[in-house]
Amino acid sequence: MRVLVAEDERALADLVAAGLRAAAMAVDVCYDGLAAQERLAVHDYDVLVLDRDLPGIHGDVLCREVVESACRTRVLMLTAAAALGERVGGLELGADDYVTKPFEYPELLARVRALGRRTQAALPPVLTAADLVLDPGTHSVTRRGLPIRLAPKEFAVLETLLRAGGAVVSAEQLLEQAWDECADPFTAAVRVAMSKLRGKLGDPQLIETVPGTGYRIAP
Repeated sequence: MRVLVAEDERALADLVAAGLRAAAMAVDVCYDGLAAQERLAVHDYDVLVLDRDLPGIHGDVLCREVVESACRTRVLMLTAAAALGERVGGLELGADDYVTKPFEYPELLARVRALGRRTQAALPPVLTAADLVLDPGTHSVTRRGLPIRLAPKEFAVLETLLRAGGAVVSAEQLLEQAWDECADPFTAAVRVAMSKLRGKLGDPQLIETVPGTGYRIAP
């Protein structure tokens, strides 16, 4: 899942981003409305975590633009205003969910995950391939019933491949889904992550390389 965090409180924005990255999400961060607008025009995000009172371009304006564009991005609006009228106003703008500050991080994470699921076709909560089981809810992977510990990027790569249902996923698509905008498309990041992932999953290999195209889960 790819998320944009738009929040002018830098310490809060960076903490939220760090937590989402630890949950194997690709996260971009910006601190004003103009920067958020620019990133939304370039990248295809699953979820926008949006501070309602952003400087530059107000969060209400950005929310309305996202809704009117009919893109798949879901909006989770943040605000310090806890009054019922404020919450209702945010939802009437088209926000998909609303969280007031201060908030508990586990709740924010659960809400971001729930919105992310709404951007995709319905899928079983647990993803499987042969004797491999990946549970996005518990962030766990097992093979032949034995747990496998994966780094966040490895987990995100494996989840992206499993969700593709056997279709080929290019290195560029993996960068888009599992890394953030700081990733250099000319680095060997995908190849290195794939090598480590294959080593941890063991034999027989479940991930195939399709020369010149990308990767897929073996049929």
